[in-house]
Amino acid sequence: MEDRRGLEDQHEHARIENGAGESAPAPEQDARRRRIAAWRASARTLCRMPGEFSMGERLTTLAADAREVYDTTEMPDFYGDGPVAELERRTADLLGFPAAAFFPTGTMAQQAALRAWAGRTGNATVALHPLGHPEVHERRALTAVSGLRTVHPTDAPRLPTAQEVRDFEEPFGTLMLELPLRDAGFVLPTWQELTEVVEAARERDAVVHFDGARLWDCAVHFDRPLEEIAGLADSVYVSYYKSLGGLSGAALVGPESLVEETRTWRHRYGGQLFQQYPTALSALVGLERELPKLPSYVAHARVVAEGLADGFAKAGVPWFRINPEVPHTHQFQVWLPYEADVLDDAGLGQSEETGVTLFRRWFPAPAGGPPGVAYTELTVTEPGLEWSVEDVRDAVAEFVRRLR
Repeated sequence: MEDRRGLEDQHEHARIENGAGESAPAPEQDARRRRIAAWRASARTLCRMPGEFSMGERLTTLAADAREVYDTTEMPDFYGDGPVAELERRTADLLGFPAAAFFPTGTMAQQAALRAWAGRTGNATVALHPLGHPEVHERRALTAVSGLRTVHPTDAPRLPTAQEVRDFEEPFGTLMLELPLRDAGFVLPTWQELTEVVEAARERDAVVHFDGARLWDCAVHFDRPLEEIAGLADSVYVSYYKSLGGLSGAALVGPESLVEETRTWRHRYGGQLFQQYPTALSALVGLERELPKLPSYVAHARVVAEGLADGFAKAGVPWFRINPEVPHTHQFQVWLPYEADVLDDAGLGQSEETGVTLFRRWFPAPAGGPPGVAYTELTVTEPGLEWSVEDVRDAVAEFVRRLR
């Protein structure tokens, strides 16, 4: 499961398309620049990725926006004070926890949290989904770095049920739930299912940790405020660049004693950075500006999904899958019975020649999946709000025409 997309493609939209990876071979660099140029020039797109903007553009925008969320005439942070401390305070308040700690990465935040919980419970086993981020995208860091052991109550493409947690054959100290489960299609349980699985873990004397990198997106599906959702768990990690558009960074919220211990581990892991004010300011901007817009993105993702399904059916595509059929967040998967490179070529050609970007990168089915099938992840943000169902159908028709 660890390298299901290959190490070069695990976070294509976040790593390659956002301008990193200049050590890649020259042909890949040229292809990357071509894709970015086409997406940047598109008059119509479902979202704008950070990699479509130059460093100068992002810094200029941040300098202007930051003044509206923080007094930028103050001195910058030094080892976590100033705007970083303010970001921690606002995040803890927003999610209803007494304390929060800022981390440079979510990988580090969750390493520190799960390690601290292992010490408190006396059990270094973490129950999580095999498609969870630590298992697929972190080179098994929980085991290699923190000495934790992982087990899987289910391998179905959804989070475990309460009964699966109760019936699991061995003890575990922490149940980790990724909300939403990205690699299964950004899927979420129902509110009742979520509360029941949390109760089942507590019946087994386990603590519950939410991998909430995209927790910000979940309020619409659960029809609950973020504070109530986060409050089900003993600790929660959230990302500032996923969904909120920050430069990077993450936070861990939880009880004060746990958060203080994770600060110690943050230092030991090398995360006690001298200054982080650009990242903290961009996160504050995201909380202020982007977070209130997420419900509209989620609602419109469902409009886009409807248009895609109708468009593929009318275009006579022999098989397709929108996963989930009604998106749970503003991100979801689309599956088609073609090779990934064929779909990439069609999408890029549509972007370059029509100025409409419907799809970006496609990936082959994971290991064990059928050959000749590929999927992509769609994200709907502010530019996508302009698309009607008819607009989506028209774009699908043009895309399918290019496949033929």
